[in-house]
Amino acid sequence: MSSKVLPILFISLCLTVGSIWSQGSSHDNFILQYLERRLAQMENTVGITQKTYDLSSEIRGYLSTLSVLRSETKSQVDSVSVRVDRVERELEYLENKIPSQSNIEMEEALLEQQIKAAELDQLQKKGRIKIERDCNTALSQIKSLKIVKKTGDAYGCWFRDPSEGSAKVYLLSGIRNSTLLEYASLHSFTERITTQPAKVLKLPFHWQGTGHVVYNGFLYYHKADTPNQILKVDLLNGTVVDSTLLPGAGRLPVYSLNPNTYLDLAVDELGLWVIHADPEYGGNLIITKLDKGSLAVEYTWDTQCRSRDAEGAFLICGALYVVYNTRYGGRSTVQCLFDIHDTIHSEESPVMFFPKRYTSHSSIHYHPGEKQLYAWDDGYQTIYKVETKRNDQVTVE
Repeated sequence: MSSKVLPILFISLCLTVGSIWSQGSSHDNFILQYLERRLAQMENTVGITQKTYDLSSEIRGYLSTLSVLRSETKSQVDSVSVRVDRVERELEYLENKIPSQSNIEMEEALLEQQIKAAELDQLQKKGRIKIERDCNTALSQIKSLKIVKKTGDAYGCWFRDPSEGSAKVYLLSGIRNSTLLEYASLHSFTERITTQPAKVLKLPFHWQGTGHVVYNGFLYYHKADTPNQILKVDLLNGTVVDSTLLPGAGRLPVYSLNPNTYLDLAVDELGLWVIHADPEYGGNLIITKLDKGSLAVEYTWDTQCRSRDAEGAFLICGALYVVYNTRYGGRSTVQCLFDIHDTIHSEESPVMFFPKRYTSHSSIHYHPGEKQLYAWDDGYQTIYKVETKRNDQVTVE
């Protein structure tokens, strides 16, 4: 019986009872008592039916929730099953790929042989650098000063090609540009009015800093907007013929008094070098020997010479001489040296003073053939004559 029919029946019975009572018949007392009992039973039935309906609705809600949970559980079980299958496949793959213990031992032995071969190759390169030429001379004095000219910016570099038979002079003004000036000789560079004006060479990329060199007709320079890329440019046609990224360089200026120079290239009797500073070694200077043809690194030395308060450096016969000054300018001094042959030591060498001049150097380049330093001093192109002496303590390996 529905919940709507029961109230109607109850009302109908109430009306019937009322009608009987209104008739006042004593004959029907029994019937009235019977009807009262039936009404009470019907009231109980209505209450039970309502409770049953409410319980049914609650059970249906639980069943709906259980259906959702069962669906989610099934989905999770399926996902776990897929992952288990994947793990089993990966384990099977790894079991097939992992070498046996004997193979591991063979690979370790091969790696050890390769490391020893690389170390031997480095030692052989170092030995070749030492005996390449008769380099048993050391700097003894910076003798004289000659101011050649004043031109260009406060910062720059100038030098001659140190290769044999070359008389050309090169000038790069500023700390960033793409123009190289080439003069036929030192005489044409110094003349006010010359029949041989400078040749203007436009480089394929801008250069940065003041640490560039020309060697055997090629310009080696630090490419601008790169931390450690070195370009080799053929000056006959102005094209890049090679380049390299110098490992560990470009994170710190080479010299604290020249903050725009991160790579300082140099040439001495042994060939082409790069000087740079490394923060992992407390900011000390590092020198790297490069192959002038391929720009490959031949060997690298860590030095004890600091970059702080340094304004420049140069190499003579594999010995690094570092020039120091103050940030206010003054008289430059060589206070630290590092010799790759380990025959001369910084603590044994006296401090060497530069002749008095203007403020401070933005570049210093050594010419091994002339035994001269080409320096840039606040826009003044300056030449220092140096004296060297034979170092009889040098041993040739």
